[in-house]
Amino acid sequence: MRHAQSFDEFYRSTARRMMSYGYAVSGDHTEAQDLVQEAFARAWRQWGRLSEHPAPEAWLRLVVSRLANDRWRHLHRWRAMVSRSGPPPTTPPPSENGVLLVRALRQLPATQRQALALHYLFDMPVEEIAREAGVPLGTVKSWLSRGRSRLAVLLPDVHIDELEANDVN
Repeated sequence: MRHAQSFDEFYRSTARRMMSYGYAVSGDHTEAQDLVQEAFARAWRQWGRLSEHPAPEAWLRLVVSRLANDRWRHLHRWRAMVSRSGPPPTTPPPSENGVLLVRALRQLPATQRQALALHYLFDMPVEEIAREAGVPLGTVKSWLSRGRSRLAVLLPDVHIDELEANDVN
């Protein structure tokens, strides 16, 4: 792959300068990394033709500049849209029962936690959970039974009717 070797050489000789340039046009190191990575990816896709270009590094700088401008315009439009829509609605704090339920669920094995969530939060029938998990029907019934029993021990003072689906969100 003669193209790969020449591209590697081009990359090694220009990557540091491109990062400096990307940082200069974006003002953010992480953003510069994204811009330069995308520019090099585009250069690689066109390297057969670009390697013959009289100034491939200038082409790369142009791509970085255009990408930075595109991201700036996108961010500017996004900020304008957010400012028109106002601040997001405030989210109420979780209920005490919701906090207790989440804490108790974290103490269950993942299989029981998943079965309980699918059955009670998504109203999935046991047969569908078994099909999705790729296990026999009896296994899911066992997970649900053991999960409910363990929750009853972990939450002795909380009645099931006090726990609503909204409490765990």
